[in-house]
Amino acid sequence: MKIGLAQLNPLVGDLAGNAAKVLAAWRAAAAAGADAVLAPELALTGYPPRDLLFQSRFVPTQLEELDRLEAIVQAEGGPALVVGFVEPRARLAPGQFFHNSAAVLQKGHARQIVRKSQLPTYDVFDEARYFEPAESVAPVEIAGRRVGVTICEDIWTDAWLPRHLYLADPVERLINEGATLILNLSASPYDVGKPARRRRMVAGLAARHGVPFAYCNTVGANDELVFDGHSFCVDAHGRVSARLAAMDEEVRVVDLAAPGTDELSAERPDGEERDLHRALVLGVRDYLRKCGFKTAVLGLSGGIDSALVAALAADALGAENVLGVLMPGPYSSEGSVLDARALAERLGIRHTTIPITEAWKTVRAGLAQEFAGRPEDVTEENMQARLRGITLMSLSNKFGHLLLTTGNKSELAVGYCTLYGDMCGGLAVISDVSKTWVYRLSRWINADRGQEVIPRATIEKPPSAELRPNQTDQDSLPPYDVLDAILDFYVEDNLGSAEIIARGFDEPTVRRVLRLVDLAEYKRRQAAPGLKVTSRAFGMGRRRPIAQGYRA
Repeated sequence: MKIGLAQLNPLVGDLAGNAAKVLAAWRAAAAAGADAVLAPELALTGYPPRDLLFQSRFVPTQLEELDRLEAIVQAEGGPALVVGFVEPRARLAPGQFFHNSAAVLQKGHARQIVRKSQLPTYDVFDEARYFEPAESVAPVEIAGRRVGVTICEDIWTDAWLPRHLYLADPVERLINEGATLILNLSASPYDVGKPARRRRMVAGLAARHGVPFAYCNTVGANDELVFDGHSFCVDAHGRVSARLAAMDEEVRVVDLAAPGTDELSAERPDGEERDLHRALVLGVRDYLRKCGFKTAVLGLSGGIDSALVAALAADALGAENVLGVLMPGPYSSEGSVLDARALAERLGIRHTTIPITEAWKTVRAGLAQEFAGRPEDVTEENMQARLRGITLMSLSNKFGHLLLTTGNKSELAVGYCTLYGDMCGGLAVISDVSKTWVYRLSRWINADRGQEVIPRATIEKPPSAELRPNQTDQDSLPPYDVLDAILDFYVEDNLGSAEIIARGFDEPTVRRVLRLVDLAEYKRRQAAPGLKVTSRAFGMGRRRPIAQGYRA
């Protein structure tokens, strides 16, 4: 059997456009000899559609597009089409209105529908808000073969789910019912290391059950989520027989009878850095494109965070569509200004210099009477950051650029950032990239290009906000390798202070870091949306109260 994998990049809510993508992929795969074509989970609506589902005409309009697709398949013949869509329930229950379903469309056959069994409701997923799970599963007939159709989480054996609420192991049930092939429609977001994790999991399922698997994932970014593609097929021994592109659309026809190869152990040594870079580039490109922006602006401080964001933006949008703004202040070093200019020139991005020192003096003078008798402190430091925010937002407003914020996950975690200052912007590009990974990715970019795109001085100098004389980040924070390790345990693993201290960390440091994380929740609630690239990002996947008294 030949399966066409249609790894597509839908736009949430573009119902006609998404259907057109599916149709074009189906025709391309038909021309290449496919017996069936597999499109991603909720390909017609885009994933996740969220509360668009409650708009009165959203689901009915999507069903009209599905009907058009079926009419074309019936008229033209060719391969079966398996496509993800939202199915309204026949009888509505309060608060749960739909099924996350797949339609099997074939010439001369009535429409077959398969419903998702396992509904993820953790991290960034909220499917129980919208969907009801399948009450049963059974193979469907596709091109004369009994096929088990599954949807995303149905094959995840290591995910946390309240199993008592859902059908246990849909794959095993399908195999027991006579399925000789498993197809999976997915909308599985990217995080570092996840593509290899998926392949290992599916390969294990295939080898255990002795049947081939075809896995089709969506690609592209929708708001915070980046979908990496990486669709693949494995044979009945769990060997990979096909791998589709990472971070790009592709339609490919795969002969499932072809033997696979043992390439799971042959991942590139720099695979995680390469995938992370491509995920962030895709996230920036799609966010701007899907929101209607063509150009971006960001501040260039001469530091490593803004350097990395500038490099990513140039790769995503083209250097000619990126404006870097140098805004030297009273404590900016000559080296930082030179590093920022060198970066802009090496990237080929447009750049301009708008000093803020005189504006800062004016604001201070205007507040001098109110502040009389009080020493200068973080208030005057934050004035500088906020004047830079005003400058950048003014350029954004005047010229229609999207402002990219440059703060990293480590800073956002502990509140080492200024509301209405460096937090201003429309997209927080590296808000889920720790400082440790910022260094790692910056070095990788230079190595991959074979040249110093990001100046060595930017990478090697002690990081500093340069808001007071001789300031460095480590005046206020633990060393970043220590800070990031503590943050991983607290934010991603949900460990408490005692458990983290037991792993060998200094007790006062741990308690201070955790306290800073909790206190900064109000800042994060006001941050720009950020691209999720780890297993636990701030934002939609981590929902903590602001006013609360619990101390971990």
